[in-house]
Formats: sequence, C-alpha cells, structure tokens
Amino acid sequence: MTDRRSPFGALLVPQLRWDPGHGFAYLAEMIDESIELGVGGFLVSGGPRDEVHALTQELARRTREPLLIAADLEAGAGSAFEGLSGLPPLAALGALRDAEVVRRAARLTAREARAVGVNWALAPVADLDAGAANPFLGSRAFGAEAQRVAEWVVEWIDTCQSEGVLACAKHFPGVARARDDPHLAESLVAAPAGALWAEDLLPFRAAVDTGVASVMAAHVRFPALDATGAVASRSRPLLTQLLREELFFEGLVVSDALGMEGASPAGGESTAGIQALAAGCDLLLAPADPHAVAEAIEDAIEAGALAIDALEASVARRAFWADWGRPAPGREPTLDDVLWARQVADTVVHPLRGVLPTVGPVVDLVVVDDEAGDPPGWPAPSREALALTMRSVGLDPRLVDGPTEDGRGSVVIALFGEPRPGKGRAGYHDGTRRRVARAVADARQAQRSSVVLVFGPPWLAAEIPEAQNVLCCWSGTSAMQDAAARRMA
Repeated sequence: MTDRRSPFGALLVPQLRWDPGHGFAYLAEMIDESIELGVGGFLVSGGPRDEVHALTQELARRTREPLLIAADLEAGAGSAFEGLSGLPPLAALGALRDAEVVRRAARLTAREARAVGVNWALAPVADLDAGAANPFLGSRAFGAEAQRVAEWVVEWIDTCQSEGVLACAKHFPGVARARDDPHLAESLVAAPAGALWAEDLLPFRAAVDTGVASVMAAHVRFPALDATGAVASRSRPLLTQLLREELFFEGLVVSDALGMEGASPAGGESTAGIQALAAGCDLLLAPADPHAVAEAIEDAIEAGALAIDALEASVARRAFWADWGRPAPGREPTLDDVLWARQVADTVVHPLRGVLPTVGPVVDLVVVDDEAGDPPGWPAPSREALALTMRSVGLDPRLVDGPTEDGRGSVVIALFGEPRPGKGRAGYHDGTRRRVARAVADARQAQRSSVVLVFGPPWLAAEIPEAQNVLCCWSGTSAMQDAAARRMA
C-alpha cells in the first residue's frame, strides 16, 4: 500500500464532531485518512464520556507517535462531553473573586479530561470581558480588570498543567474590543497599541511568563500592532516578532479553527493555512480537508513560500508537547471534586433584580428561546435539563405559554440565548423581548408573581426592564440549568 504520510501532516489537527445519530462511526473514513496522513492530533467535540474514551484509546493504539487530543473545556469537561462535570463559565468564576475557586475548576477539568484521553485543553480564555460591546464572548472571559484576569489565567494554567494537561491561552492578542464575530465575517480591533499593551495583552504576557504550553491566535485584525492589516493568525509581526521574539514564547502557536469566515482569504483554507504557518503558527486547527492543506504545504515549500527549517521546528515542538502530555495514569476526580462542581454552580446563581419568589410545587414554566430560528453557529446546549432537574428536586414543571389555573407560586420564565460564536449579535431579538414582556404582564394579570431566569451574562437583564425579579444563571449549559432548578427547590 502506498504510504500517504506527509512529512508535515503533524501540523494539522482535524476536528472529530460527535453526531447524535451516528456517534463517531460516520467519521471512520476521515479518521483512517488522517492517521495515514500523520496528523499531529485531533479536536474532539461532543459525545458521551465512554464513547469519547473509546475513541481516544483507539486513536492512541493506531498511531505511531503520541497525539495531541484537544477539546474546548472552558466551562469544565462536562461542557464538551456528556457524563462529566460541567462548571460555571469563567465570568461566573471570576465574579466570585476567589483564586482557590479557579484552581479547583482547572484541577477538576484537567483530571476529567485525562480520564477520557484528552491531553490538551483549549482553555482558558485570556480575553477581557467587554460586556454587550462584544457579540461573541458572552460569559467566556474571567472579567474586565486586566490585572485580575491575568492572575486568574495564571492560576488556571498552572493548575491544569500540573495535572498533565496542556493549557491554551486564547485568543491572542485579545479580542474583547472586536465588534464583529470572526466566525461569521472579517473582524478588527481598532484600539491603539498603548491600550492593547497595557490591558488586552496583559493576561497573555502573564500566561507566557508562567509557561503556558500553547497560545491560540485570533482570526481578527489589529492594525495598531500590524500595519499590514493581516489577521493575527496570519500576522508575522504579531506571532513571530511580538509573541516569539518580544514575549519569548517557546510553546505551541495554534491557529483558531480554519473554517471560520474570518480565517478565509481568497483561496480558502489552504491559503489561510499556508499564510498562518508562514506567520509563525505551529498547528492548524480544524481543517475541513486535511489532505488538501497538506498538499498545499508541500507545494508552498517547493515554491519557496514556506521555510522548511521553520516547519521542522514546529514539528519538533508538537512532538515535545505531545510526549509531555502522553497518556499516563493520573489522579481521578474524587466525589468531593464532583460535589464541589455542583456547589459552585449553585453559588453563582443569584438575583439581579428583586428576589426569587416561591415557586411550585406545580410550576408554570414558560420557555423563551432567543436562538430559535437562528442560523446554525456553535451547537446550543439542550434546553431539557432545567425541567428534568426541577422534577428531580420535587417540582412539577408544566411547559406553558402563560399562567394556568392549577399553577402555584411564581410563573417561571426561562430565557435562553446568550452571546456565543456564530450567533453574530450580543443582545436579544425584538421578538424575544416582547415575548418576555408579555409573559410578565400575563402573570401580573393573573395576580401571580414572575421570575425570569437569564441563561446568559448579567448585563442581558437590562434588555428586559419589565421583569421585576431576575435570576442570573450565566449560561445555558446543562450545569447552569441544573443549578437554577436546585435554586428554586
């Protein structure tokens, strides 16, 4: 059989996305081809813990060298895989202003990741929180104070890597000031260089100083830092001159996903990949066609567009870190760890306005989904956990459009819809705001109180002024739906 292994296939990290109807089985041919190509790792997205573990074991068995197995673990391993512990988003942890909380979150995340064969956490987010001004970060960043965010980023990285899992500071050099979602369109940060150095870059500088294994480059332009107008993932001034030479970063530089609209110049992902490698990226994340990108790399070498010594250095860096994260027996999460995850989720759920009135035992539950009908972006969490957990704690939720005669206590309005990649906007649709206002008015007409559960960052409460009682639940993940349900019991 012809050897299809590419000398620089190790620079590619394809994505394996679990499908509810087919699991990972539908990816068998793509996995075979990727292994033949000699890719450096995989990004695993979704799936039950047992299936994820079986997949990573099979990948390790079939490959010649250790792989980097990555996952987006910003809110705990449970935010990526079913059956593991979900955690509040980083903004909620940051709001507690407790470094020990950050350390415990990172420790639990890393231990559960290793338990299913994941050795590379694409976390933490080192961007600053820009609130409603940014359309895609939502609750993913620790906070708005650069110095404090830098401290928590360091705590998260140090703890995660002490458990044998690579961390990844993202999205370099900081995308908080971006006003367009790079998942959907070209985006830029127009701030002056002085402001970026003093604030946005501070958490990344701290991450580099603490020895972070990897940094993810953003598909966003920073004209104050690179006058050529290239996005950071394809900017030599940012990746080589700033990150490598000025900040002395020696770890892996990985591009954000190649499929994002902000990553695609004329020529598509192969051109984007060549430009990213030439700028200083070591790894290309989530190429849709790994073979085409690998062939483009070889063509670029022959044409003199890529320096072979730089690519060989990237291959060596990947091999070093993959060996560093080689699967080995690690400390399993304890029952105390898992119970703590529930406790911290319960702690961050809090009233933003008014109080939490008495609900139940029969609960009129009005679900308002701001993302219904939106074009697909990142997969939204299931909305089912809230009602299921309410039942498990002794409540009887009825999915209704308004107050019913046999409902008891407060009408509960579950408002889903948060800023996230691929959504393209920070706030709610006008129709969503009208739907909430009508549900609140209907409850008042029926002489019932109401409470709105905001499954998103706290500043979204300003968009529903009619609601007197508002509970901040930070995000729509199953972990936060469960916490909201327990809060009402």
